[in-house]
Amino acid sequence: MVLRSEILVNKNVLPTKDQALPGRDTHVQLPETHYVTGQPLLGPFPMNVDFAIFGLGCFWGAERKFWEREGVVSTVVGYAGGYTPNPTYEEVCSGLTGHTEVVLVVYEPEVVSYKQLLAMFWELHNPTQGMRQGNDIGTQYRSVIYCTTPEQLEQALESKKVFQAELDKAGLGTITTEIDQAPTVYFAEAYHQQYLAKNPQGYCGIGGTGVTCPI
Repeated sequence: MVLRSEILVNKNVLPTKDQALPGRDTHVQLPETHYVTGQPLLGPFPMNVDFAIFGLGCFWGAERKFWEREGVVSTVVGYAGGYTPNPTYEEVCSGLTGHTEVVLVVYEPEVVSYKQLLAMFWELHNPTQGMRQGNDIGTQYRSVIYCTTPEQLEQALESKKVFQAELDKAGLGTITTEIDQAPTVYFAEAYHQQYLAKNPQGYCGIGGTGVTCPI
């Protein structure tokens, strides 16, 4: 019998369901309020909010960019797109969960639209790098947009076409971003939440291509 820990893992290749770690039924305990905004971290939220899910590399820096945006009520970082239920950070880093690091963005659409959040997403990172983002290498850093409504999915796919045209003009590569309906998001451990507010000199890793998304 070959144990999962003995499998030679290529962190640039997604594991199969059979290879994925088993995970657990219990979820992590999180603070009740957002460290920066003071708003409820997981609700209850006002009726006028919507939810968006983005993965654009290390979630520490990505989350900060979104909580700084006017109209964003709350942000939570987590793991999504893989097989392992309620994974730990160490398990995600092993490459054997299939998850990528994501930010759940709770926003007021009358203040900041989903299209504006999409423009932020495209401009904040390099979506052409596959299973990496800058010096962060592995499936957990892949670029994703997970959509919570059919309308979001339509807008995300259209924005990809628009931004690809701009990348082509700049002589850059082909977008590798995964765009799909939202899977389950498993929230990351409490110390990851609003990490850069608690650790201002901490690692960010966010950096775009310099190309503007004209949506």
